[in-house]
Amino acid sequence: MVAVKEPSPCFVYILGCETPRGYRTYVGWTLDLERRLAQHNNGSGAKSTRGHVWTLLYHEQYATRREAMSREWHLKRDRAFRKKIRPSTSDDDNQ
Repeated sequence: MVAVKEPSPCFVYILGCETPRGYRTYVGWTLDLERRLAQHNNGSGAKSTRGHVWTLLYHEQYATRREAMSREWHLKRDRAFRKKIRPSTSDDDNQ
């Protein structure tokens, strides 16, 4: 009998960090959220995330890579949602 390997769950995530130029978010997908966040924070993640300390703001779980990548595509274009989930700052209160 051949063992059928269950597909690993895939995650879409949104990271956030404070920078001198304002609050930034980053959207990505991964098979392992903890490992991926560590990569972003130690400088071995995406080039655009290097040099900052990132926190996980939001994530969703999907059964397939295709579903996760499709959702990532949509989240990258949904700036209103990304702004809504970021932590509020004192600058936000003054606007």
